[in-house]
Amino acid sequence: MIKFTKMHGLGNDYVYIDCTKNEEPKNIIDLAKFVSNRHFGIGSDGLILICPSSTCDFQMKMYNYDGTQAQMCGNGIRCVGKYVYDKGLTNKKIITIETLAGIKTLDLNVKNGKVETVKVDMGEPILEPKKIPVISEENPVKNLKIFAQDKEFIFTCVSMGNPHAITIVEDVENLNVEKYGKILETDEHFPEKANIEFIQIIDNTHIKMRVWERGSGETFACGTGASAVAVACNLNGYTKEEVIIELLGGNLQIKWDKENNHVYMIGPATTVFEGEIEYDNNK
Repeated sequence: MIKFTKMHGLGNDYVYIDCTKNEEPKNIIDLAKFVSNRHFGIGSDGLILICPSSTCDFQMKMYNYDGTQAQMCGNGIRCVGKYVYDKGLTNKKIITIETLAGIKTLDLNVKNGKVETVKVDMGEPILEPKKIPVISEENPVKNLKIFAQDKEFIFTCVSMGNPHAITIVEDVENLNVEKYGKILETDEHFPEKANIEFIQIIDNTHIKMRVWERGSGETFACGTGASAVAVACNLNGYTKEEVIIELLGGNLQIKWDKENNHVYMIGPATTVFEGEIEYDNNK
């Protein structure tokens, strides 16, 4: 039996397993697929393990719905912060988390003994095409044209530890995100695939966004994606450094601080329920 906690950040939901005192589950790819399945499993956008770290307070290991490992998740890491504080694994309100996208610092906003919102230092945006990665002669990439079926999209590309391609559309609410997202995610310009953000700019401080996440499909929110969107829009002169990103699951506050070139994200973290699953950890 494995104990788990279901949590979400603006509807971007994951199954969390505490591995700080117990060994990590074996056959993790199959486990991630199982727990993520919304018909035969628990139901989530993926699986996140909370592990010990030799360099930070904790380590986060994240697996997508399809079992592939991802570098980082902004909504997921906020929930990690809530988990470790609410469960008494730490009493610190500023903690560091080791991820495949580097070390992230979390500032926990605690009310009545529980974490309500989390401010995350998402680090520096990566704009160099080879490091994103994206195949383009531009640097930064702000005019990448890609056709998907009957429509041409123009992308600005940013990495926040994982690759994002941002495109402006006229009506994001009525866009067929699945139709275009699954094609664009695997386009030949993206050697490691890409997260695709479809955005509608309302004004210079307000952006509507829908996201097709590689390995998961459309999700209710994406913290790294919202961070990349804020950078891309400011880079193109559309918005100010601090913006509200409106997602299907709610709003995130994002600021690209030009003085230190770091992106900061503020958003909620929510615990849904806890339970146990039958799983043979010896297989």
